[in-house]
Amino acid sequence: MIVGIDLGTTNSLIGVMEAGFPILLADDNGSRLTPSVVHFPEAGDPLVGAAASRMRAVAPASTVYSAKRLIGLRGDDASAAELPSDYEIVRQTGRALRVRVRDHEYAPEEISALVLGKLKRDAEAALDQPFTRAVITVPAYFNDAQRNATKAAGEAAGFTVERIINEPTAAALAYGLDKLAAKSKIAVYDLGGGTFDISILELDNGVFQVLATSGNTHLGGDDVDEALIADCQLPIATWQKRELVIEAKHRLSTETTVRIDAPFVAGQNLTYELTRERLEKIARPIIQRTRAHCLRALTDSKLAATDLDEIILVGGMTRMPFVRQFVAELFGREPNISQNPDEAVALGATIQAGILSGAVRDVVLLDVTPLSLGIETFGGLMNVIIPRNSTIPLKAGEMFTTAVNQQRAMKIKVLQGEREMAADNWTLGEFEIEFPPAPKGVARVGVQFEIDADGILQVLARDTKTGREKIVALTSAVDVSDEAVEAMIADSLEHAFEDMSERVWTETRLKAEEMLGAVEKAFQLAGDRLPAEQKQQITGLTSKVREAIASHETARLKAANAALDDATQELAALIVEQAMTTKL
Repeated sequence: MIVGIDLGTTNSLIGVMEAGFPILLADDNGSRLTPSVVHFPEAGDPLVGAAASRMRAVAPASTVYSAKRLIGLRGDDASAAELPSDYEIVRQTGRALRVRVRDHEYAPEEISALVLGKLKRDAEAALDQPFTRAVITVPAYFNDAQRNATKAAGEAAGFTVERIINEPTAAALAYGLDKLAAKSKIAVYDLGGGTFDISILELDNGVFQVLATSGNTHLGGDDVDEALIADCQLPIATWQKRELVIEAKHRLSTETTVRIDAPFVAGQNLTYELTRERLEKIARPIIQRTRAHCLRALTDSKLAATDLDEIILVGGMTRMPFVRQFVAELFGREPNISQNPDEAVALGATIQAGILSGAVRDVVLLDVTPLSLGIETFGGLMNVIIPRNSTIPLKAGEMFTTAVNQQRAMKIKVLQGEREMAADNWTLGEFEIEFPPAPKGVARVGVQFEIDADGILQVLARDTKTGREKIVALTSAVDVSDEAVEAMIADSLEHAFEDMSERVWTETRLKAEEMLGAVEKAFQLAGDRLPAEQKQQITGLTSKVREAIASHETARLKAANAALDDATQELAALIVEQAMTTKL
């Protein structure tokens, strides 16, 4: 089996083809996005991913990020202003760039290899099997030296790199644009955390050719974040502002006003209101800098915007309504937003891996699903696996884990509908799959939905450790009356605000309950190493979290969660230190 990897500047992802459909794999914390960050502690193994990203604020000189910007470059290929400034970069004319941490120097591909190695371990843990072959994506503008360095990073991580493919080509595959008519023209607008790329592709009988590419390797969502931090008037530390405004920015993709709470600052609780209008005013000059690159790419490809058949969006910043509006006005047509912009490149890499391994075959598109299909997850939430209006026949799936210690079975409750809470949707059927008891989060169950050309839904659940599986054929997922579909959609629109509020509350409550359990466990492991005053403070904050849960007030609980998370940073560090000492 071949894995597909998006080795990103900000985040990286890995996926595999499972029973004919692409699945992006999550780490042991349930996250599919792995920050492309490596932290080198004074002793012990490097930290990679989310754990390393948290160290950027406290140990910037020994925390390496954006290694992708350095890979394959020599000392005279980039100016100092274009390179990360938080850690030391060794630049010598004619020689490859190096990163110096304390008394050791690292090649950028060594940093990337550590990120790829974590992805490899996460994939192997998720599916309980080894992976040695990979497809890895790179920007279309990468030269041979950068492509070869990326390949070397993959090999250092233990992969045989079967192919290096362009990110816009991968994104086009994820959007299914290889099925368009011959000679189709496609623009890929990719605005991520640290970089912007625009590529014009031509599809000719299933083969993608890059006609033109332009961009800026130092333009992205990070610039918007920095502008928001500078605009925020809360008298708190910059790293705290960063966390708060980034969360607010994400929420403003679906909300129009967000209140930022900063509790326990100089004995008082501070609030700061950020509106979508203010965010757009701050972001507008940054987003408008992409315009010249788009026009240049069109000119270089000898095309006008009206010649394009599709505009697709890639990168987390394209979730912003303002960005989507900007792209629509620039190109004179609405962009295709059918895919998750954070995951499109990784999905395309995974599909390419499936093509190379023979796991992907042509699919005839016959119909669409009138309503979303999914399953009920912990907390009574609806987890969508197949969105409404997906073309059929198709397969799609996700990996799930347990939320209770020593759980012996997982109930798969199959739902259809557009509401956020499972109870408000229609139940198509339910069944259980059993597996050996294990600690919370250890068991892995893959759930696959397959809809055939007749609209019959077949659900498969498989325990990855034992291979035990159940397959259940359910009622038609397509044969739903127009009246019922319209009623469900109308209900979802009517209750959209309260549904989303309930979902946010549920997710916040689950996070709080998980944090309380983690703090209790951490106290047992290393609580005796904390000063009595600090331990008392944490105990008091856990009480406030419990009180906030009882209040059913989302803002209050979020503030309590943030305060407890902040107060337990030292405790978390003690746990990491203890684990590393035990390992050594």
